[in-house]
Amino acid sequence: MRPKFERYWRIRRAIQAHALHADLGAEIMKSIGLIGGMSWESTATYYRYINEGVRDARGGLTSAKVILNSLDFSNVVALQKADQWDEAGCLLGAAGAGLARAGADCVLICTNTMHLVADKVAQLSGVPLIDIIDETAAVLRRDGRTRPLLLATRYTMEHGFYGKRMAAQGLEVLLPEQDDRIAVHGIIFDELCRGTISEASRQRFYDVIDKAGNAGADAVVLGCTEIQLLINANSLVLPGYDSTAIHADAAVRFALSS
Repeated sequence: MRPKFERYWRIRRAIQAHALHADLGAEIMKSIGLIGGMSWESTATYYRYINEGVRDARGGLTSAKVILNSLDFSNVVALQKADQWDEAGCLLGAAGAGLARAGADCVLICTNTMHLVADKVAQLSGVPLIDIIDETAAVLRRDGRTRPLLLATRYTMEHGFYGKRMAAQGLEVLLPEQDDRIAVHGIIFDELCRGTISEASRQRFYDVIDKAGNAGADAVVLGCTEIQLLINANSLVLPGYDSTAIHADAAVRFALSS
């Protein structure tokens, strides 16, 4: 086949395929880009939550269009410990840009802590970034919560970016006491990120939540994507909010939006 005719038929087939796809409007969805691996245990939960959400919405054998860039967590942790957040932002931003080039229509950072560099990642990615803090704050406000306890890594609890972003939406974030923050951080990195689930650690979290309730907290934010591996947000003495589930649900809504 001569080149000009081959090109003609290639274009015609593409147009026909597009027309067929348009007729099957229910099948059209946007691609979700995940910057994962921080840790991979919680990234696996994102993949499950997102696909469950799409299946529930569309039914049948429908699954989500997901593009994953799974980073080596040890490199990210090294930058966190060295307080090299600019470098971390560039690393995740490059991952987001790669997802965009691969066809992602949005980007999610599959961890709360690295939202400290969310602005840099959004800038470098060039596609909408679905922010876990904004999405969690919106659900808290919808439910009339005003003083949530934040359970997260030490970086998330102590660097202030989480509380400031929620304060801008009228929420007063409460933090555990210092010894409790140390304990929560240690459980996240030494156990949950390594796939270890301990009943003693679960009880430690419950104790922290009990104290926060006595101090006036009206909700609990599981502000680290691994915490949902240890405790169920729906079975706490205070109303619980699983940031991983909230973030994944926002991604599903984006993917299925027109």
